[in-house]
Amino acid sequence: MKKVYIETMGCQMNKSDAERMFGMLEYLGYTKTENPKEADMLIINTCSIRKLSEDKAYSQIGVWGKWRGKIKGKYNSYPKIVFAGCVAQQVGENIFRRAPYVDLVLGTQRLYELPDLVKRIEAGERVVSCGETPYEEKKIKINRVKGINAWIPIMEGCNNFCTYCIVPYTRGRERSRKPELIIGEAKKALAEGFKEITLLGQNVDSFGKDLEDGQNLAWLLRELNSLEGKFRIRFVTNYPTDITDELIDTVLELDKVCEYFHIPMQSGDDTVLKKMNRRYDYATYKKICDHLRSRVKDVTITSDFIAGFPGETEEQFENTLKAMTELELDYSNTAAYSPRERTVAAKWTDLYIPEDVKTERLARLNEHNRECCLKSNKKYVGREMEVLVENFEVRKNGDKVITGRTRNNKIVHIPCERDLTGEFINVKITRARTWYLNGEII
Repeated sequence: MKKVYIETMGCQMNKSDAERMFGMLEYLGYTKTENPKEADMLIINTCSIRKLSEDKAYSQIGVWGKWRGKIKGKYNSYPKIVFAGCVAQQVGENIFRRAPYVDLVLGTQRLYELPDLVKRIEAGERVVSCGETPYEEKKIKINRVKGINAWIPIMEGCNNFCTYCIVPYTRGRERSRKPELIIGEAKKALAEGFKEITLLGQNVDSFGKDLEDGQNLAWLLRELNSLEGKFRIRFVTNYPTDITDELIDTVLELDKVCEYFHIPMQSGDDTVLKKMNRRYDYATYKKICDHLRSRVKDVTITSDFIAGFPGETEEQFENTLKAMTELELDYSNTAAYSPRERTVAAKWTDLYIPEDVKTERLARLNEHNRECCLKSNKKYVGREMEVLVENFEVRKNGDKVITGRTRNNKIVHIPCERDLTGEFINVKITRARTWYLNGEII
């Protein structure tokens, strides 16, 4: 049996792509290995959202290239090396100049072409497949990572063209997956024992815009909620101004859909938001959060923020810190601005913030995030909440602990002598920490 190793970087969408790759390669006789040195094929599934992620990808394939070695000036034939994902879509055949030992460059929009491409590189070809037109999706086996949560993409691409973001260039324009494929995947995941389904999209609110009338995100949630069994449903990511009352009504109506919204804000300053080409200002975003909290009990709202966007002043950065506090955000992903090739903001080199200033602002942003998270978690001390157990561990000191999540996505650690992974339990929250809660089984 041939063996394949996949190194996945970046977001949940990339992790889902890797599960699809494994499924297609099984059909060709490959088995999964966790040891890259014993693999017949090495795949790096790249992320280009930050320069650091891109640099890590190049570094990793550099290591693999050394493993290939040379005979009489030519690289050995094995292991085969596949450069896939967002960076691959971005650089295409140019990767060969930097890494001549790569056999296949596989862009994000050609994922389902993988079986045919593998046969070609096994025959000795070097191949680039990074077309702008998505390769037709096929019904395939998905080799999911064992766990509780099944990630299911419902759409690809983005039409927003924020000035800092490379996603429209690497993932293409918005396009919905066929509902029957999504529902079929969900049924299979539930049959395999998964207890939670997370619907993925760069902007899940856009699902269905290119489908028949009425087939939108709210419709899809109702279809999935009607499936038999006890399980949970989540969805990420929402664009602030695309959240509709119909979607909120659906979350309230359906018992399996969780009270959790991830709504990236990126900056708390109106001028910066306009330069980012975000279609809202602070007042609009706050109105959305206030509306959600007035309607959805215990809703968790998380966000994303960028520190050091080109031209950002100290006062504008302070407005972001104020926004995190005033909006009472439960958690935020944070990052320093990283210029991405082809984006509008990458051209504003005269406005770049010095690296030491970006680093300092990011540190302050992270500290503010910690304060907001702890304040949010303290609200739940003394409450009884349902927890879906995700894992069980025996710690070095001998303590046995289960870890799970509440419906609104709060992580809870609970002392327990038994492995209850996959079970729904009722827990009393006893203590709030910065990133998690402590609890005890009722």
